[in-house]
Amino acid sequence: MNNKTDAIATTSGISLLVALIIIPIAAWFTHVVVCIQASEWFLLIAGAIMFPIAIVHGIGIWFGVWG
Repeated sequence: MNNKTDAIATTSGISLLVALIIIPIAAWFTHVVVCIQASEWFLLIAGAIMFPIAIVHGIGIWFGVWG
């Protein structure tokens, strides 16, 4: 492989890391912080038990779907 191909592979690997690991963790933390601030205890518990709820809620907060 040449340097250009290696650079593209490295960039793709970093993008995949961000998409699959960092974004869901950040969305989960966003969910937790917002639920605590708003005293939404049932939503906080639901997100703790079923983490996809927390991830969807966190990303929704980022895009202004939920407050």
